Amino acid sequence: MNKNGFTTTIVHADRRANTEFGAVHTPLHPSSEYAFADSRELTAVFQGKPGFTYARQGTPTTAALENKITQMEGGTGTVSFATGMAALTAIFFTLLKAGDHLICSHHIFGNTNSLLATLAGLGVEVSYVDATHVSNVAAALRPETRMVFTESLANPGTQIADLKAIGDWCREHGVAYVVDGTLTTPLLCRGKDVGASLIFNSLSKHIGGHGNALGGAVTDTGLYDWSQYPNIAEPYRKGKPATWGLTQIKKKGLRDMGGTLSSDAAHRLAVGAETLALRMERICANALALAQYLTEHARVVKVHYPGLPSHPQHERATALFQRRYGGLMGIELAPDIDAFEFLNRLRVLALATHLGDNRTLVLPVAHTIYYEMGAQRRAEMGISDNFLRVSIGIEDFEDLRADFEQALA
Repeated sequence: MNKNGFTTTIVHADRRANTEFGAVHTPLHPSSEYAFADSRELTAVFQGKPGFTYARQGTPTTAALENKITQMEGGTGTVSFATGMAALTAIFFTLLKAGDHLICSHHIFGNTNSLLATLAGLGVEVSYVDATHVSNVAAALRPETRMVFTESLANPGTQIADLKAIGDWCREHGVAYVVDGTLTTPLLCRGKDVGASLIFNSLSKHIGGHGNALGGAVTDTGLYDWSQYPNIAEPYRKGKPATWGLTQIKKKGLRDMGGTLSSDAAHRLAVGAETLALRMERICANALALAQYLTEHARVVKVHYPGLPSHPQHERATALFQRRYGGLMGIELAPDIDAFEFLNRLRVLALATHLGDNRTLVLPVAHTIYYEMGAQRRAEMGISDNFLRVSIGIEDFEDLRADFEQALA
């Protein structure tokens, strides 16, 4: 990040990169291939020189978006993908191999859980631990441990891992540390500040913000020494070791696996990113006010929101997230309430599966995103049948409060 503030930097990022004709946005580049006047230049790009050859490995438009994300995170480089899950897949499948061991928080998104089950089927052993205490991570260490993975703010239970202590522990033991920062965004918590090696963001969520494009990104914070990582393939052990990890993720994840972000989606996400700070301020304010209202409601058993003093990691959230607590909350309705009937009475909230949108979204967790986990795993994670996930938007707060009030009546 340069000397300007967060929003100023992102709003002017394209223009400062010398866009054509003084355009304030990098234009869309829909071309699939890029031609060269000199065959030696074409060869040089294939062998690692910066440039574009085939859109599967990126375009000038995706590169402009990646530049914005890198500046947001204070990192050394970013690779973008067609979806968040494509980005996560690239991390795990390009940096881990059969026989490796991954330590993972057991408070994770349902689709991530499914992805890791697939990874385990290919020979990578995964240990799930309560990452809210670094001691649980430390107890799981093995000689073959290569990576630790956690979310900065768990979806949907809102648990907050012992992020900084885990980062210190990973650095001490030479273990790669991957943090999913989607729900806090680099505005509330940068992965670099908690010692992450790689930071993952689902760009479809708060960074894009408008529910009109999918995308994911992996950013290298520059904190990890990739020369000590045993799984970097020989062709990518060239140049500065700081670039090796991201190079392998890009080559394998984009070139080989094909999880490429389109220029059109990249443009939409880049424009959405310009208002991230403005939207997050409103979202966080709405979320805190709604959490405070609902925690006093007689028909709500519990509200899971880091901004409440009753949250187990409230003090940690206050220290890490700049006194803003994000837009995700979990709500447990009273047992006598039929969750489906309650949801059907809502008039402002949208019944939809997404996060970080301008609109407030709600869904019943046990019956949707955690359905495949089964009743036993849901019970272990504290997910009851009346547990609702709510992603707060930018609506007028009084409209949100009134909608809950009439639906709970």
